[in-house]
Amino acid sequence: MLKHSLLPVEEFTARRQTMLDAMPENSLAIISAAHEVTRSNDTEYPFCQNKNFYYLTGFNEPEAVLLLVKSTPQKSVLFCRDKDPEMEVWHGRRIGPELAKQEFGVDEALSIDELDDYAVDCFAQVSMVMCCFDDNDTMALATDWLAQVSAKSRIGKKAPVNLTNCAELIHELRLHKSEREIALMRKANVISGHAHQRAMKATAPDKFEYQIEAELLHEFAVNGARHAAYNSIVAGGDNANILHYTDNNEALIDGDLLLIDAGGELAGYAADITRTFPVSGKFSEPQKAIYQLVLDAQNAAIAAIEPGNTLASLNDLVCDMLTKGLYELGILTGDLTELIEEKACKQYFIHGLGHWLGLDVHDVGDYHANEKRQQLRPFTAGMVMTIEPGIYIPKGADVDEKWQGIGVRIEDNVLVTETGYENLTVSAPKSIAEIEALMSGVAKTV
Repeated sequence: MLKHSLLPVEEFTARRQTMLDAMPENSLAIISAAHEVTRSNDTEYPFCQNKNFYYLTGFNEPEAVLLLVKSTPQKSVLFCRDKDPEMEVWHGRRIGPELAKQEFGVDEALSIDELDDYAVDCFAQVSMVMCCFDDNDTMALATDWLAQVSAKSRIGKKAPVNLTNCAELIHELRLHKSEREIALMRKANVISGHAHQRAMKATAPDKFEYQIEAELLHEFAVNGARHAAYNSIVAGGDNANILHYTDNNEALIDGDLLLIDAGGELAGYAADITRTFPVSGKFSEPQKAIYQLVLDAQNAAIAAIEPGNTLASLNDLVCDMLTKGLYELGILTGDLTELIEEKACKQYFIHGLGHWLGLDVHDVGDYHANEKRQQLRPFTAGMVMTIEPGIYIPKGADVDEKWQGIGVRIEDNVLVTETGYENLTVSAPKSIAEIEALMSGVAKTV
């Protein structure tokens, strides 16, 4: 088991082999690690590895590069920092090339100082170079190495004739999760669901949003998810109508709802859960009406997940339900048939229904979107996605005052199985009865 990944080395060697198998003959792929980012003067933000690099290596240090060579011989080569006792005293232990080869299962591991000469030599022996075009640092390396090989044409060196984007290939691999990845994501969801339960039980009028955020972060960390997967949204009252609200600095008001969008990151894998509940522990009738409408739509969408279905189809289902529900509540007016055709609910449901989930919160993978932005990719087993309908009615909206200031989103993480789906978000209560019971102290953490 690799120290930083909770996954065995065999998982990463298999991924590299799958990548090599999919690469064209006589090609070379370059995938670079992330850089440390300065926060203030001589301190850095917590290091977050490049996800494509991590997916293929499990290696969690900066200043590293992976080369996958599809020629004779076929091989994987990891370049990393040398051991340096003086630097390690100040900044922490390094793995070093010798141990990297043993622990990470690559064919070769060399000093990062050897990368330039080694890569130029490889470039002179392949006809295609592959790298992620959205990685400017890797593109700069590839361009420099191509120039170096081209400059040696008079002595018989021949530069590759093709430079190709390999991002889509890696993204397709990442989109379909292995059984080990799924197990990690289940655990990340359980930890994150318990954090939401803890937040519900800690919430009370006059507490501050950041105090509830602290409850979440503590629950993540003590259970092994040391970092949040993204900046937590803890939005009381009308703040819930700001989709990416992360100030988390206002007092909670009796009678308001609290929307929390937060998930822990476990061994690089993200959970992404949203719950909305009353600060006082008891929903008002208008809050209950909006909440139940969103919950019914979410449950219907989740129940429809199976191989072959699409996010576009689920979105149509949800929009029909939300439009009809808002019409019945008097928030939308007019001809119901026309309102449904126009997807009139989008005035209040102002984002997409869901997204892929994995090593990134908004994970990679082609949605097969058309010109109307409909996501038409058929689901297949091993995909994990969020389902997160919402209704947002800010203060000042042109509706009855009782609806104003209500923002509700409910979000679960769902795995596509061979026969249907598995909802991974099993430990975060979401029915009105469950939430009110937990907040009243009647129900216990599950």
